[in-house]
Amino acid sequence: MKIGILALQGSIREHSNIIKKLEANPVKVKFPEDMEDIDALIIPGGESTTIGALMKKYRLDKAIKEKHKQGMPIYGSCAGAILLAKEILDNRQIKLDLMDISIKRNEYGRQINSFEADLSIKDIGDFKGIFIRAPVIKSFFNGAEILAEHRNCPVMVKQDNILLTTFHPELTNDTRVHEYFLEMVKEYKEVKDMQRGIEKEKGQEMGLKRFV
Repeated sequence: MKIGILALQGSIREHSNIIKKLEANPVKVKFPEDMEDIDALIIPGGESTTIGALMKKYRLDKAIKEKHKQGMPIYGSCAGAILLAKEILDNRQIKLDLMDISIKRNEYGRQINSFEADLSIKDIGDFKGIFIRAPVIKSFFNGAEILAEHRNCPVMVKQDNILLTTFHPELTNDTRVHEYFLEMVKEYKEVKDMQRGIEKEKGQEMGLKRFV
């Protein structure tokens, strides 16, 4: 599997290392053409305003939205979660507008207020969450599924082919959140390969009919 990692700013190396541990192939995505042959995309933690501005500058926002329409899985951690939201409260920064959530940046405070918390994640179990200038999801709708909460606020959410966490699993040695995402990717690839097989068979049938 080729897992694209948006390589504009943030915890790019940390996500890449985990993807390698799971025997998948991380691919740095800096330009739209880098997305042509990937099976999924990770938007890493970092500075969401910087990532958003660079994303728009290099026209990656349009390429990401197009891949999302095609069903490609996307995972965003922390800043990635902010960029995926349909609403960023009290802020007009650039966003992808893909997941049905409202989110507020830096709700827990500054860097000095960063913390760890014991989480219980659906289908994963106990997990140590690292929160660094973390956003808080204030509301969710249209079938967004809550997979984990902290202080009664969602911290891990899935909606269709999008997964997000407001914490940083890439900063731990625990690979299970990424494993969960790769399972989403496997399902997507199976469907895509099946569709390709059907299209190939149709093409062969059309070719045979021309000679009948």
